[in-house]
Amino acid sequence: MNKIVSAEFLAADIKRFVVEAPKIAAKRKAGQFVIVRIDEKGERIPLTIADSNKDQGTITIIVQGIGKTTKEINSHKTGDYFLDVVGPLGKPSHIENFGTAVSIGGGVGTAIAFPTAVALKEAGNHTIVINGARNKDLVILEEELKNVADELYITTDDGSYGYHGFVTQKLQELIDSGRKIDFVLAIGPIPMMKAVANTTRPYGIKTVVSLNPVMVDGTGMCGGCRATVDNKTVFVCVDGPEFDAHLVDFELLTKRNRTYNQNEKVALESHLCAIDKAFFEAVKTETIHQ
Repeated sequence: MNKIVSAEFLAADIKRFVVEAPKIAAKRKAGQFVIVRIDEKGERIPLTIADSNKDQGTITIIVQGIGKTTKEINSHKTGDYFLDVVGPLGKPSHIENFGTAVSIGGGVGTAIAFPTAVALKEAGNHTIVINGARNKDLVILEEELKNVADELYITTDDGSYGYHGFVTQKLQELIDSGRKIDFVLAIGPIPMMKAVANTTRPYGIKTVVSLNPVMVDGTGMCGGCRATVDNKTVFVCVDGPEFDAHLVDFELLTKRNRTYNQNEKVALESHLCAIDKAFFEAVKTETIHQ
């Protein structure tokens, strides 16, 4: 079992956990992930390692409560335990001194872009980070990114904070200004990553995307993360999760990512009904005792 050293919400439904996992902390590299289970019957959830501390033997993961299991994970508090945390898994990010490197994070994808931005900076790159969110309340890791990036740009879809627009619009502005950009990493919703690939393609800028959002089991066994890259079939969790953005078939990826939508909806609705029922019973019991 893995003890939760600290747990805190960074934004609505987005929670940061620092978890005891000394062996993983000692070996993990940027871009790798872990599998988390909360109990013996629990779903296996792949989560990118956002940070680690070798001395304290801890890793940091950031979870967005979207489905049944991620909401259950986010109900855990400091001092609680996860049944098991397995990793590090996946291939590490390819890091070198490219020159000027741009890390782009959309929403909770910022948690994945962060460790790679750290590694790119340590490799000697001039590091630019574009951190996008729907609105101000969903911006995460701003202070942490300020300590890493040579340049940090916050974008919000509604203009409530930072640059009013999408991450791709800010990226295009940087390109149009004449800046020489040598490398781009993007992680976030599939439409965002596709848009970044389309933005950089005409300029021949080396661009990598992390396809973490499509992972399911995390071992390559279930086939749920199957994708097509350079007209070849790959399994994101074992062959990636990072791939050349200009070779990814985003149209097929989008279709495959919708495969479990109905199952996820049913599971979540059932889970919420159980919570509502438990809450009702608790209120009824409290009323009776009064």
